[in-house]
Amino acid sequence: MNRINQLFQQKKENILSIYFTAGHPELNSTCDILQGLEKSGVDMVEIGMPFSDPLADGPVIQDSSSKALKNGMSLKVLFEQLASIRQNIQIPLLLMGYINPILQFGIENFCKKCKETGIDGVILPDLPMDEFQNHYQKYFDENDLRFIFLITPQTSAERVRMIDSVSKGFIYMVSSSSTTGAKGNIADKQVEYFNKIKAMKLNSPLVIGFGISNRETFTRACRYASGAIIGSAFVKMLAETDQWIEEIKSFINNIKN
Repeated sequence: MNRINQLFQQKKENILSIYFTAGHPELNSTCDILQGLEKSGVDMVEIGMPFSDPLADGPVIQDSSSKALKNGMSLKVLFEQLASIRQNIQIPLLLMGYINPILQFGIENFCKKCKETGIDGVILPDLPMDEFQNHYQKYFDENDLRFIFLITPQTSAERVRMIDSVSKGFIYMVSSSSTTGAKGNIADKQVEYFNKIKAMKLNSPLVIGFGISNRETFTRACRYASGAIIGSAFVKMLAETDQWIEEIKSFINNIKN
């Protein structure tokens, strides 16, 4: 069974997913960060594929992407780094980024490499559902890869139902229409949106992302979904310390406890 599906079967609430950018803060830090996150009790990890024009991302992740590219990170390098990652890591791993570098790499080749290295799912915010289904879904299905769809406060109820009907993993529930970035709290307007989606009683698990940055926002988001994703706050922490391996445990402890 795909590890994403296994996770959501075994754990129904308070699932903690962490996002970080591959190749940041150092080119070869990716696997060490993954091991640190699993040891600290993280349930799932999204590995960011750096891109030169990350439109959906706020300044922290944009900066990490830029530095990772300068460090020499590429899809080829990332797959080389992940070649033996399943000898040490058991939790679900996803790749998150933009469609352009994947098209350049070759989408069929990309999906095969994901399977070879033990990647469980892919998040591509700029790939429309219709285009995915018409052109690329077969490659994902052949390689047991879950394609994760996003919904936002602007997504119509009809569209949400449609996404739910084709989703095979979880639905990434974007908390607001802004770019990614750490926020101090969750606004009433967001809670109204969360309640609306929760009331739809979808078949797919929901995970909330964008603006989740600390224990308070994580705990509150988990009232309306199976879990939440922390990205910018974690990436910022990595950028601000030379002792990032030691800091990972402290960061995750502060979220979970």
